[in-house]
Amino acid sequence: MPRPLTILGLESSCDDTGAAILRGTGAGAEILSNVVASQTDLHAAFGGVVPEIAARAHAEKLDLVTEEALAKAGVSLADIDAIAVTAGPGLIGGVLSGVMAAKGLAMGLGKPLIGVNHLAGHALTPVLTDAMRFPYLMLLVSGGHCQFLRVDAPDRFHRLGGTIDDAPGEAFDKVARLLGLPQPGGPSVEAEAAKGDPARFDLPRPLMDRPGCDLSFSGLKTAVLRVRDTLVAEQGGLTEGDRADLCASFQGAVAAVLAGKSARALADQSGLTGFAVAGGVAANKTLRARLEQVAEAAGLPFVAPPLALCTDNAAMIAFAGLMAFEAGHRDDMHLSARPRWPLDTAAAPMIGSGKKGAKA
Repeated sequence: MPRPLTILGLESSCDDTGAAILRGTGAGAEILSNVVASQTDLHAAFGGVVPEIAARAHAEKLDLVTEEALAKAGVSLADIDAIAVTAGPGLIGGVLSGVMAAKGLAMGLGKPLIGVNHLAGHALTPVLTDAMRFPYLMLLVSGGHCQFLRVDAPDRFHRLGGTIDDAPGEAFDKVARLLGLPQPGGPSVEAEAAKGDPARFDLPRPLMDRPGCDLSFSGLKTAVLRVRDTLVAEQGGLTEGDRADLCASFQGAVAAVLAGKSARALADQSGLTGFAVAGGVAANKTLRARLEQVAEAAGLPFVAPPLALCTDNAAMIAFAGLMAFEAGHRDDMHLSARPRWPLDTAAAPMIGSGKKGAKA
C-alpha cells in the first residue's frame, strides 16, 4: 500500500489562478485546501479573456494563492512531497507562469516536479470525488474544450469525439454578448433561460444527423444571431421576453445535442462503470438533468463533481499529479509549457482553437 503523499498543485491555464494541497494516495485522497483567485473582474470590460492580462495576473497571484493554500491546510513547504503543475493545454502565457513558479519551488525545495495535463485533471476528478472505477465515460465540457473520453486508466484516454469549432462555454459567452448579457456568459444565459420558453424558437441541433460523437456549436450561435436580428428588424428591438426565450431555446438546444451525443457514446462502449461530466459548463442545471437522464437510461451511475471541482482548480491537478507520481513519473527543469497537449495522442487533432485554450 503506497504511503500517503502531500502534493502541492498549481493551476493557471486560463483565467483562474489556483493552488491546492492534497494528501493521500491514488486510491483515496483528501483535499486539505483549494484556493482559486478569479480574474473575472479583470476581463469583464473586454467581453472575454485577454491572454496578456491573464498571464500578468497569474504571475502576480501564484505566490499569494500558494501561501494561502499552505496556511489553510496547516502545512509548510517542508511537508510537501511533490509539486504538480498544469503544463498545458491552455493559454501559453498563463501556463508558462505556473510552470516557472513550480520549477522555482521544486528547485528551491529539492522536491520532485510533475507536469500535469489540464484535461487529465478534469478527467480524473470523478476518481477523487466519488472513487469512480475505471473504465468510465467522461464528458469534459468547458469554455475551451468539449470532448468525450473513455478513461481506462490514469494515463490511458481514448477520445470518442469532440467539438470541431466552438466549445459550449465559448458559445454561451458569445450568445451572452449577442443579447447584451454580462460575462461570464454561462451563468447569465442560464439565469435568463429560467424565465423563458425553450420551445419558442426552433434552433438547430448541429451534427445530430451525422454518425459519431463529434460536436459543433458555432452554427447554433449564428442561428441565435439571425433570430435576434430578425426580431430587431421586425419590432425595433428585443423585449425581455424575447431575450429570455432565446436563452432558453439556445440552452435547450445545447443540452439536447450533448445529451444525444452522450447517449450515442455510451451505446458505442462496453464495460463502463459510469458516466461523468466535468468542466465549467457542467454547472448548468438543465444540462446536468439531461445527462443524468441519459446515464439512467443506460443503467449507469452518473457523477457530476461539486462546482468548485468542475471548474478550473488546482485540487484536480494535485490529484492527477499524485497518481502520476505513484506511477513513477517525474519531470525536470526541462518541463515545457504546452498550448496544445492531447490526451489521446493516437486520435486525429480536432479542428480549430477555442477562446479559452487550444483544442486538444
